[in-house]
Amino acid sequence: MSQSGSEPLRVALPSDGEMYDSTLAFFGECGIGVNRGNARQYTGKIGPVPGVQVLFQRVADITGKVEEGSADVGVVGLDRYKEAHVDDGDAIVVCEDLGYSQCELVLAVPAAWMDVTEMADMADLSLEFRERGRDLRVATKYPRLTQRFFFSRGINYFTIVQSSGTLEAAPLMGFADVIVDISATGTTLRENHLKTLADGTLLRSQACFIGNRPSLAASPAKQELARRLIERMEGYLESRHYFRITANVRGDAPEQVARAILERKELAGLKGPTVAQVYTPEGDNWYAITIVVPQPRLQEALDYLREIGGIGISVLQPRYVYHGASPVFQRLLETLRGNG
Repeated sequence: MSQSGSEPLRVALPSDGEMYDSTLAFFGECGIGVNRGNARQYTGKIGPVPGVQVLFQRVADITGKVEEGSADVGVVGLDRYKEAHVDDGDAIVVCEDLGYSQCELVLAVPAAWMDVTEMADMADLSLEFRERGRDLRVATKYPRLTQRFFFSRGINYFTIVQSSGTLEAAPLMGFADVIVDISATGTTLRENHLKTLADGTLLRSQACFIGNRPSLAASPAKQELARRLIERMEGYLESRHYFRITANVRGDAPEQVARAILERKELAGLKGPTVAQVYTPEGDNWYAITIVVPQPRLQEALDYLREIGGIGISVLQPRYVYHGASPVFQRLLETLRGNG
């Protein structure tokens, strides 16, 4: 139970594998580190946000746990969510991209199929298989997404071969003709003599944050705890797009120095420069300018600061950047009110 005596916010996180390590690292970077105790424990806490209970679950089960309300929110791959969530069900995507575990769900065919380079070729091939007396066999852990994708490309004759093991060997072993699977770099596919098609990507996926609409809508206390988590994530993700630059500039007055920066509004920071007097042993008029600029503007800002006499320039990446009320949380509130 939370310190206030109300129900805790139950957060489902991956219990093992690559996504477990990446998720714990991400939460740590966001300043909401997870304390599990040891690898055998299936519950944990987030110290900086009392009232949050962490439930460690298999990645394949997280969407279902949030859907049924056993967990209020969770972190899962977008691919897993799209495959497992119930249409018009209770699970919703709160934040679609947490910035890690990027991969693609792709169709891969034997590299020896030289004439098969796009989905139109697959449609023709499926008809050829049909004429020979059997359907094209597709091995995958994503039957729903695969079926929808094939139907959308005019491929109606195929059989789904569900498999929980390694799929790359399926064509070589003979129990499938092609596969639909997750790929991060394509290396494993190539090593198993498979290739992707030009238009054969079903989904671009990454870690996402999902929630149970009814459980959150019914509890303002849970909404508040969710806001604290979301704002930490959002502030961290936004900060990766900015640099904070500080430079010392000589001038007659702080207003003069500020005007020099404001002449280049695109380099003037989120709102404008912060100017503070620098007290030197010689008593000269020096001022410290601090601006926050988007990453693509970094070199341009450095060059301009040097142009106006800036020295002692330092560049840091802020830990968090907030532009006001959290857009992600505001969208969540709209959804909970039935407006999203």
